[in-house]
Amino acid sequence: MTAEVEVREVAQRARVASRALALATRARKDATLHAMADALLARADEILAGNAEDVARAEADGTPPNIIDRLRLTTERLAGMAQGLRDVAGLADPVGEVVRGSVLANGLELRQVRVPFGVVGMIYEARPNVTADAAGICLKSGNAVLLRGSSSARSSNAAIVAVLRDAVTASGLEADVVQLVPGDTHDSVKALMRARGQVDVLIPRGGAGLIQSVVNESTVPVIETGVGNCHVYVDRAADLDKALAIVLNAKTHRSSVCNAAESLLVHADVAEAFLPRVVAALQDAGVTIHGDPAFGAHDGVVAATDEDWAQEYLSLDIAARVVPDLDTALEHIRTWSSGHSDAIVTEDQAASRRFVAEVDSAAVLVNASTRFTDGGEFGFGAEIGISTQKLHARGPMGLPEMTSTKYVVVGDGHVR
Repeated sequence: MTAEVEVREVAQRARVASRALALATRARKDATLHAMADALLARADEILAGNAEDVARAEADGTPPNIIDRLRLTTERLAGMAQGLRDVAGLADPVGEVVRGSVLANGLELRQVRVPFGVVGMIYEARPNVTADAAGICLKSGNAVLLRGSSSARSSNAAIVAVLRDAVTASGLEADVVQLVPGDTHDSVKALMRARGQVDVLIPRGGAGLIQSVVNESTVPVIETGVGNCHVYVDRAADLDKALAIVLNAKTHRSSVCNAAESLLVHADVAEAFLPRVVAALQDAGVTIHGDPAFGAHDGVVAATDEDWAQEYLSLDIAARVVPDLDTALEHIRTWSSGHSDAIVTEDQAASRRFVAEVDSAAVLVNASTRFTDGGEFGFGAEIGISTQKLHARGPMGLPEMTSTKYVVVGDGHVR
């Protein structure tokens, strides 16, 4: 059986299962999410055994330690996955929410209501926690999900999905609302990307290469997520103590995530006072600075190239430049930002207003770390990804962003 046939078969089963799920009550969905959480913990040994196979294979293949860390599951991480499902159960159900409504002049009652997409495809890299997160968010928003994780996590994902499907069935819903896409080769990924009409939307999560491949090759609508070349600009009117704390947090709090800062811009008027402090602090934290000549005057700074300005490092590296004015900072961000999250540190309200108005990113922050661009931090409670596009959803995608809408029109024999 070809990959295309296999993928279309699981997509068809997902379509059938999604119809019943769309009608499920909040109580049924929440009970299922709690059952899924309980099952992850009750069958932890199975999941950890599968994960151990993946980790051993990755280590034998010479996979970098930071990738292995993302791949590795522990009892504590499983507990976090289970808690994540319970947290989703506690959130409001978006399905059926009235976005707007009115009575038209002719007496027709008009309502725009939230409805599930139907079938959501997830293509993601070596983070097995995404398997449970995506399954939970999709189930709560009434969507069946087709999960295509990387082959490096195949044993982990297979174990997690088997556990979740059993919990779904025991709760009275159809197991096929959660399915693993069959196959380990790129053929199955390509088949999922071309299942237009059977899969309603694809969400890729991973590095720039994965995301661009899905965006460029897919015939299924795609919500582009995640690539984060995020900037922090320290303005001439910045409080330098605040600026130092924000830069350190944005770069070093967790360097391997998409909302970590990858570029630092410093106004020339504060460079003499700020550069020695920020260079020392970053280097003490283990950060390699890829800098322009002004930064390069300090020991240990590596000369920056255009590749550095465009880079999403996802590591303890940062590109750094001194700019003569706000105009140059804005132009640099327009040229190199990925449109994820960009921050200004300033006490000048006019400068902050201009930065907010002119920086075209999903999140623009004033006197705050880029690390706050997160569904949990925004109070959404759950996030399936951070959209960097402009259509349908932008920024952290919570439950409402996992729905579409339809119009319900109620009349009393009205004709046009």
